[in-house]
Amino acid sequence: MFEDLGFDTLTAHQAAVLLALMLGAAFGILAERTKFCFRRSLVGEDRKQAMGVWMTALAVAILGTQFAVFQGWIDFSAHRFMAQDMPILAITIGGLLFGAGMVLTRGCVSRLTVLTAGGNLRGLFVLLVFAVTAHATLKGILAPVRTTLGAVTLNMGDAISLAALPGGALLWTALLALVALGIALTSRNRPGTLVLAALLGALVPLAWVGTGFVLYDDFDPIAMESLSFTSSYADTLFWTVASTSIPAGFGVGLIGGTLLGAWIASMIFRSFRWQAFSTPRETGRYAAGAVMMGLGGVLAGGCTVGAGLSGIPTLSLAALLALASITAGALGMNAALGQPAAAPRLRP
Repeated sequence: MFEDLGFDTLTAHQAAVLLALMLGAAFGILAERTKFCFRRSLVGEDRKQAMGVWMTALAVAILGTQFAVFQGWIDFSAHRFMAQDMPILAITIGGLLFGAGMVLTRGCVSRLTVLTAGGNLRGLFVLLVFAVTAHATLKGILAPVRTTLGAVTLNMGDAISLAALPGGALLWTALLALVALGIALTSRNRPGTLVLAALLGALVPLAWVGTGFVLYDDFDPIAMESLSFTSSYADTLFWTVASTSIPAGFGVGLIGGTLLGAWIASMIFRSFRWQAFSTPRETGRYAAGAVMMGLGGVLAGGCTVGAGLSGIPTLSLAALLALASITAGALGMNAALGQPAAAPRLRP
């Protein structure tokens, strides 16, 4: 469709970067305002409200993505989420590592990106270590870990997608969306907060349709992508150190847009605060968590956003397994640290 839009000065790849920049800016603003974070929804003091925000976004992402599939705009049959040989060991171990790591760093990657834009130097440190580890797992010294674990697969056939199960895509889409909305509507969030969360969730199908339909060019095809932070940080790191050799991609635009949007929101609403580590022990804990998230995010096929918020709307069982493993890893690490699953919020 891209060739019919009449762009004379932009290629499909360049337009994808601009699209990612706009989507990232919107995500940064909305995530900063709603405090969007999967870790908080599991072990935070306000986990009920945080889970309501996350589930609202997920419900909208599911409905929007499957509507686009129904309309024939996009198709996930050839997407990596639908690979019939599911790397079950890599996904499970990677998810456990990522979940444990995000508890150690007190934030998932998307949340730490938003915090970094708001002046949190702990988040910046974690993201740098995370990006280096993720890139090393994809193309560097840790790649043998990825290939070894990835070689252990389970042939799922067509059952890799919920759409292939009894009831089909319509039933499973409705079921997942209703469960998510039920959790959201009982979370005691303000209606305005849930509206912002719904807008955040709508960014997922916008990205899928934007890259998979609107910007599709037969002569210069681009990958169909949506919100994802693991591969995006690896790409951004590579582009940062070799920008004269490789062009920016969707991931670079997404990271840049998220940082920009979150910074703008933090300045407008006066939430910008410089923050740093207080002890060497804390620094070590965050560094360990960053390595675990970088390795785990690649093995699992994405983070809480890439495999969760963007992956589950594809109805992929691999994405569901990844998010379940991340959840188990987070709860397990939280228990190992001797912290309650949900400490009561103290009020003055």
